[in-house]
Amino acid sequence: MTRAKGLMRHRLLCFALLTVVSLLAVPASAQTAAGPGLKLPSYKRITLKNGLTVLLMEQHEVPIVSFSFMVKTGAIADPEGKDGLASLTAGLLRKGTKTRSADQVAADLDFIGGQFDADASADYTSGSAEFLKKDLNTGLDLLADVLLNPTFPEAEVTKMLAQRIDGIKADKDEARGVIGSYYQSYLYGKHPYGRPTDGDETSLTHIQRADAVKFFETYYAPGNAILAVAGDFSTPEMERLLTQRFGAWKERPVPAASLPAPASFHGKKLLLVDKPDSTQTFFQIGNVGITRNNPDRVQIEVVNTLFGGRFTSMLNTELRINSGLTYGARSSFDRRRVPGPFAIFSFTKNKTTEQALDMTLDVLHRLHEKGFTAEELKSAKEYIKGQFPPRIETSDQLARLMATLAFYGLDQTEIDGYYARIDVMTLADSKRIIEQYFPADNLVFVLIGKAGEIQGVVKKYAPKMDTKSITEPTF
Repeated sequence: MTRAKGLMRHRLLCFALLTVVSLLAVPASAQTAAGPGLKLPSYKRITLKNGLTVLLMEQHEVPIVSFSFMVKTGAIADPEGKDGLASLTAGLLRKGTKTRSADQVAADLDFIGGQFDADASADYTSGSAEFLKKDLNTGLDLLADVLLNPTFPEAEVTKMLAQRIDGIKADKDEARGVIGSYYQSYLYGKHPYGRPTDGDETSLTHIQRADAVKFFETYYAPGNAILAVAGDFSTPEMERLLTQRFGAWKERPVPAASLPAPASFHGKKLLLVDKPDSTQTFFQIGNVGITRNNPDRVQIEVVNTLFGGRFTSMLNTELRINSGLTYGARSSFDRRRVPGPFAIFSFTKNKTTEQALDMTLDVLHRLHEKGFTAEELKSAKEYIKGQFPPRIETSDQLARLMATLAFYGLDQTEIDGYYARIDVMTLADSKRIIEQYFPADNLVFVLIGKAGEIQGVVKKYAPKMDTKSITEPTF
């Protein structure tokens, strides 16, 4: 068999197996919403002598092994003026090691039908890898090589920086892809969460190879990392294999990245980003939201499902189904180490900008004035319990879940008690949640649209209105 034919066969086999996984029911140890509850499959937690946290969950339905890793430092540690460094560093991991070029890494992954990806969010850097069971040893060699021995070749750094700058410029042609960056920058200001995780056209020009090397050497340490594994393996054998590949990773102290709690904005303010060729207005409205570990997180999820978290939510029903002003309207809480953003998002034609904004605010006010009925609350509970199990079906989902729980200091009781926390929620609880977590009068508005057509009508929404052009090389 030629290498090309072997590569194709491996790819097809991997695709077929992943397709089978997606069709499987939740693992037997995890009951579906129709059953008495939900239980996360058991897993083992160990700590290597160098401080690396390892999480191991056996799942033998399909011969695939999935890895999820986290470095407990993300974009909040980007040096001032070099936003995007954490993300760039993660992206460069597979672009050359001490023994492999970028092309060799790609070819070795392709030959076994494996995959590897990495990126950074505000709170942490994360990545994933997946291999067929029969290729586990080869895959582990590759994974350890890119995580422990990247060399950040100058040519690859230059190429990736240019690609990312071009990508941001291209994204600004479609407002949907960048409005979140503008919103978070305007909402958080100088707080680390206000920085663009992927950088901008200015910050990326200030990053050099030495910056990526320093970021890696500073934060990529075993005591600052989590490695979760789920799939078809033996736990004792996997412990041995991981100790063999990662046990020699040198332990070193890691500086803590400063992350103060952000203050919510009081009052109203509005940013209009002028995009002269836009035929639509994209908008986000909201304020600072909640942490990942907020004690009311499940009840907030139930309320948000009804308000803007599903197709039949209040927002989408009014703005899309009943009025046809948009193709979609939603709301979300981005839960982080310290309070992340809460945002309502939608878009509409230029001529219906005022109508859509008025309707969005009317729906928000109705949420506070009327709340929900018992039947609506029951519907949201059943919806969430029906939608959740498919999110913990596959080995890659389970590996990512274990790593994320560990990062935020949580364990499997977060899942095992999930349905119970949903079930005990009352209408009185929903009223308290609405009042406490869904802003009514303190609102931050960010709009991207044609200022020449909409500036006159949107200035009524806030006493303070700021403007900028989408061609400016920042957010």
